[in-house]
Amino acid sequence: MIIRTASSEDAAAITAIWNPIIDESAATFTNLRKTPEGLQADIAARGPAFLVAEEDGLVLGFATFFPFRGGPGYAQTKEHTVILGPAARGRGVGRALMTALMEEARGQGVHSLFAGVSGENDAGVAFHAALGFREVARLPEVGFKFGRWMDLVLMQKFL
Repeated sequence: MIIRTASSEDAAAITAIWNPIIDESAATFTNLRKTPEGLQADIAARGPAFLVAEEDGLVLGFATFFPFRGGPGYAQTKEHTVILGPAARGRGVGRALMTALMEEARGQGVHSLFAGVSGENDAGVAFHAALGFREVARLPEVGFKFGRWMDLVLMQKFL
């Protein structure tokens, strides 16, 4: 397995991994499906802050960071997303992606990295805690999906 910067050619594979998560899980509150064109724009804009894990030519998952909030006062604080395809889970791929992403963030002068995790995603909370993120806030009923309100857990790590 290798971790590398995503390219525009990865957009279709990333879409194939991300859209089932959007459609079928509470791991993300959005119901707006990703498109290859939209992902190509994100990949181009984020450059080395958009990584993929690849094995035998197949994209297993991705991790990326982006502004936490607008404005210059927040420039060194970022939020991230990490999503794995089913074949990658439980194999250390997420940890490898996040380790590389945090290294890239440090190199770009990022001071703190946030994870916004669904309160229904116990595995996501545990994953981030194992990487040194700590829960700093729980926002009750701020997400709505599948006909129900869900909490958002904000987790932070200082780099």
